[in-house]
Amino acid sequence: MPEVLPPENSSGLSMRTLTHVVYGLFTLGLISAGFLGLAAIAAVVVAYLKRSDAAGTLYAGHFDWVIKTFWWGLLWCVLSALATFIFIGWITGMIALIWIIYRIARGWLALFSGSSPQAID
Repeated sequence: MPEVLPPENSSGLSMRTLTHVVYGLFTLGLISAGFLGLAAIAAVVVAYLKRSDAAGTLYAGHFDWVIKTFWWGLLWCVLSALATFIFIGWITGMIALIWIIYRIARGWLALFSGSSPQAID
């Protein structure tokens, strides 16, 4: 059941718009293959900064989703880079990349539908 969206305050960007910006920056950082990788880091920084403002709302789950995606993705990409020395890292790197793309798409689609991203249990 979708959560009720709180009324937006009129000062600055709305929380919904800010969440779209976070997903957009993360996607830009991923698509640019490191050239604009700072965009992904900026997305995570914004998510950390705005997470307390979004506490108790639908958007808090999205910020947590982006933060977890970043850190787990970074971990698996680093481990995959180390594993390239034994020639299995290319496979695990592709799996990590597909997982990150899936998480971004699932979270962003959940935002468009007005729901919180849920992990498959």
